[in-house]
Amino acid sequence: MKFKLNDYIIEYEIIRKDNKNLYFRFDENCKLVVTAPRFISDQEVKNLITKNSSAILKMYEDSLEKSIRDKLFWYLGKSYEVTFDNRVTELKFEDNNIICHDEEELEKFYQKECVRVFNEEIEVCKKCFNNLPEFRLRIRKMRTRWGVCNTKDKIITLNSELLKKDIPLIDYVIVHEMAHFYEGNHSKKFWAIVEMVIPDYKEKRKKLKY
Repeated sequence: MKFKLNDYIIEYEIIRKDNKNLYFRFDENCKLVVTAPRFISDQEVKNLITKNSSAILKMYEDSLEKSIRDKLFWYLGKSYEVTFDNRVTELKFEDNNIICHDEEELEKFYQKECVRVFNEEIEVCKKCFNNLPEFRLRIRKMRTRWGVCNTKDKIITLNSELLKKDIPLIDYVIVHEMAHFYEGNHSKKFWAIVEMVIPDYKEKRKKLKY
């Protein structure tokens, strides 16, 4: 099913559930998914789409923008278009393009850079603390956190997605996790420690939606 909103033709589907309320969301393909109670008719759904057209339009444009972003390769705060060429023997950057053999090579590059960049920035950030315990670094993809500090096992885990951000944001997350070795929770004392190293940490939190 489709409907027109401004200059857009938007595809949508209705999912019936035992809900009391109706919900709108856009999936990864920019399709509007309407989760509706079983007692609401298709026509009532269409009426509600029209009634909420302004909000749905903003949601759709946000979804389009995210879709475009996701198709780009993000590395240290910059976006690149990727070209796969099986004649290429080594990944290379050319202006705003990355040229490499295939997706496997690109993924290997990304994982290798996570290790290199995160370790280098950890060494930089360590200099900002006194009596910091020795700890190990783990890297994995996480859905809801940029970093985790396990004070008991002395492990800092960084989200591999963090490599997409620029260096100051990476440093903020590292400092944030290091500060947990001194304060386990997010108390005023904790944020005072972070602020001593990253005076504009609030701005960086907003950029990361931390």
